[in-house]
Amino acid sequence: MKSYKLVHLLTALVVISFWLSDLKAQEYDLVIKNGTLIDTKSGLNQKMDVAISKNKIAMISGSIATNKAKKVIDAKGKWVVPGLIDLHGHVFFGTDENAMYSGGRFSVAPDNFTFRSGVTTIVDAGSAGWRNFHLFKKNVIDNSETRVLAFLNIVGSGMKGGVVEQNINDMDPKLTAMTVNRHPELVGVKLAHYSGHEWEPTDRAVAAGTTANVPVMIDFGGSTPALSIKTLFLEKLRPGDIFTHAYASLRSRERIVDDQGKVKPFAFEAQKRGIVFDVGHGGGSFAFSQAVPAIQQGFKPNAISTDLHIGSMNSGMKNMNNVMSKFLNMGMTVPEVIASVTWHPAQYIKKPELGHLTVGSLADVAILSLEKGNYKFVDVRNKTLQGDRKFVCQLTIKDGKVVYDLNGMAGTNWED
Repeated sequence: MKSYKLVHLLTALVVISFWLSDLKAQEYDLVIKNGTLIDTKSGLNQKMDVAISKNKIAMISGSIATNKAKKVIDAKGKWVVPGLIDLHGHVFFGTDENAMYSGGRFSVAPDNFTFRSGVTTIVDAGSAGWRNFHLFKKNVIDNSETRVLAFLNIVGSGMKGGVVEQNINDMDPKLTAMTVNRHPELVGVKLAHYSGHEWEPTDRAVAAGTTANVPVMIDFGGSTPALSIKTLFLEKLRPGDIFTHAYASLRSRERIVDDQGKVKPFAFEAQKRGIVFDVGHGGGSFAFSQAVPAIQQGFKPNAISTDLHIGSMNSGMKNMNNVMSKFLNMGMTVPEVIASVTWHPAQYIKKPELGHLTVGSLADVAILSLEKGNYKFVDVRNKTLQGDRKFVCQLTIKDGKVVYDLNGMAGTNWED
């Protein structure tokens, strides 16, 4: 009887030993296999496996054994890229009826839109100013799973619309710079919506950016006659500063492409000088009549962004993948598009820890498929572009955690 019990005990010990050995072998929380990795920083564009431990990229290799992972995701036929960075959105949402984008209903909750498109970091483009950034941080930034960074508006009250954004006396470079330097979430200074033929708002925004050592993003509100973008690019802005709504076609703003369909030569000069040209699609700031000839002539955006808000999400913009698809079908390559939503914007906002997949980096990952078919893409004037390819986000990982899974790639069969 004793020998019988001893045999059972030894058998149990052997089983436990094998179980512990197998558990120890699972050194990765997650392994993504068989996908094509595109990483601009390292220059990789090939089939590679990616291993994740906790919130970091643990290994990148041509083949990683599946028995080393607690969970395996098969990304065959798909692109594995860094978590996308949306350089221009508006996510300081709230219920103030007089606040528009600055704690009002024109902004949107980030988590409702970002992960569905592979976006793990969104940069709010000046919704808050130094007077109310603390509310933005408390109510949105600190309570969002999406990584929310921000440009601080040069107007103290932010983007409340109307006369509030026309108040030059509330454009305080010193207080703006002080606020930026106190918060790591603030990556730049924003000027938006000012209507007038004065350079004072631009000068104040650049002064704040210079003091805080951060880039400035400029969105001309408009004037009659329109302010010279040549003066803006070559005299007012510094290398590294950002001109958003690059492909807008509005009467109140000078356009990049002239009436003969030619990109103005100084635009190329400005880009070479280091001025960053950002798409900032939005609900009224992107026209194929500007973008198509510009791309054909080699004037490509440095950053592709959405200008996400309630006026763009259900119109021609829709989401980040839709905007990326437009530029793909206008002639940019897949690696060029991916660079403009990952490593490039990470550098513009001086966040080199983002936008790449290298060993030791944060495990922000998007898995994208490239669907083929007959598609029509729409600009803000309801003009269409025919295309045959579009990006679809299949799965998003933020800080090593699956936060969006369109088709159950990370799931297991219910019967198992």
